[in-house]
Amino acid sequence: MIKAPMGMVSAQLKYSWRVTGPKLFTRGVSTAENAKVVLEPAPENKGKPPTMPERFVNSLPANWQPYARLSRLDKPIGTWLLYTPGTWSITMAAYATGAPAMQTVYMLALFGVGALVTRGAGCTINDMWDRKLDAGVARTMLRPLASGQVTMPQAWGWLAAQCFGGLGILLLLPPACWLLGAASMIPVFLYPSFKRFTYYPQACLSFCFTWAALLGFPAMGMMNWPAMLSLWGSSFAWCMIYDTIYAHQDKLFDISVGIKSTALKWKERSKEIMYRYEVVQIGLLALSGAIVGMGPGFFAATGYAAYRIWDMIKRVNLDDPSNCWQWFLRNIYTGHAIFGGALFDYGMRILGVY
Repeated sequence: MIKAPMGMVSAQLKYSWRVTGPKLFTRGVSTAENAKVVLEPAPENKGKPPTMPERFVNSLPANWQPYARLSRLDKPIGTWLLYTPGTWSITMAAYATGAPAMQTVYMLALFGVGALVTRGAGCTINDMWDRKLDAGVARTMLRPLASGQVTMPQAWGWLAAQCFGGLGILLLLPPACWLLGAASMIPVFLYPSFKRFTYYPQACLSFCFTWAALLGFPAMGMMNWPAMLSLWGSSFAWCMIYDTIYAHQDKLFDISVGIKSTALKWKERSKEIMYRYEVVQIGLLALSGAIVGMGPGFFAATGYAAYRIWDMIKRVNLDDPSNCWQWFLRNIYTGHAIFGGALFDYGMRILGVY
């Protein structure tokens, strides 16, 4: 089990690893046991001031901060990625139905709060399962449960509060969303077990992070299952790509503690397989837009997203955790681009241009 010297650790510090010696994967066989792992501060964090979310969490009362970190309020990228498929489906449904602007804004805001609460609950569940494993990995050893800042009874209470908050938000949606929304919690609870027993925890996570693609249509009063399932399938393939890149950050640590991932399963074939997922993603995204009858803005954005994802897969260095993290972050803007294209079309319809 790999640990960092405690003198290296601070509350805001992220770690990266670099490998000296044999390449991590040679001819499809893991050789990590022969590689020397060197822990060091991630280059992007050397001398870098705290981000705005980190400053916000640091400004909270001291006894609130561990709960905020347990919900990853200091690391909002997961919230953005959970929220983004919902922005696509809401805006596409609004375009198709000619929904009033205030209804669309209200649903976008409601889904945003829902993503924040749901992602926080998911992170809490994950850390409850993984608290012992996290304590042995430098990147996660300071998480509130792993470090003892939050006890298990306190975590259960915080989880219950978040689940009740999520239920309150769900009840504000139309009744057609209730059962579908409640079903999203099944993969959330299953995810921590997937990475222990299968090499495809990314598939379970993709179920969690793409559910809003299904919910946005009925939230706007539109039930179009071919469009909904196509958009959800596209979102699923996208999540498989970016979370595999994310998993490559931790592959040496995952080997040491027995965690499985697509990064370890696909090994040196990861890029080849991710390209295939991109074909599926873009094809299903375009199909969903065609079913709904989206305009040129959406399809232009789809083409731009295809280029961004292709470029990411081509250029990411899967043996450099810092590089994986930087490319992983850029998926936020890829998601925003698709949302922007759908929003442009919706705006043109509201204005009567088409």
